[in-house]
Amino acid sequence: MAWQSTLHPQSTVDEIRAELAELEDPRMRAVNEKQGNDFGVNLTKLRAVAKSLKANQELAVELWDSGETILRLLALLICQPKKFNEQQLDQWVREAVVPKVNDWFISYVVKKSVHLEALRQRWFADTNPLLAAAGWELTAFQVTKKPELLDLPGLLDTIEAEMAHAPDRLQWAMNNTLATIGIFNAQLRPRALQIGHDLQVLADYPTSPGCTSPFAPIWIEEMVRRQEH
Repeated sequence: MAWQSTLHPQSTVDEIRAELAELEDPRMRAVNEKQGNDFGVNLTKLRAVAKSLKANQELAVELWDSGETILRLLALLICQPKKFNEQQLDQWVREAVVPKVNDWFISYVVKKSVHLEALRQRWFADTNPLLAAAGWELTAFQVTKKPELLDLPGLLDTIEAEMAHAPDRLQWAMNNTLATIGIFNAQLRPRALQIGHDLQVLADYPTSPGCTSPFAPIWIEEMVRRQEH
């Protein structure tokens, strides 16, 4: 029989914490911790917990304020992105230091916010690498959604000059932007490919069978090939 959550929309943080503790898998935690993520709950089951709680901004804030990674991930699944003001989003991104929390926060909350572009510009220019990375991730998103807001050749100039020496998370976000420009802008594709070949960032990244390498030239060419078929 498939596992089912016993929680409901009126459940307390303590009740939620207790159920998640029962779902903890030490082996999964060990795997996750290698990537800087301190939790051991299966994410499919976490989504089932979120479904049982339903959308609830007030509870999401309580879960986030706990500071616990698994509760923060749950908060991001039940929060209501349109209810955040710009200041709250800025505060949460500064607190989202765990990689999976940061990734979900950008993807599930900020990208759905009316404050996306204002925050993209603010974070992009920040000297904190964590915030700058968030700015670059939003920039990659805007390459596909609103490229008219961006100076794409200027972005490639910055990537060419800075990506090779950027901190890991920022480098990853810049590489994402490089690949996205190459995939979605045919005119700039040759330059994006050349920058990727010249810098060799993530060229040796271990890639599982069936997955596309994050090395920009391989990534660009594979995605373009798929678009053409």
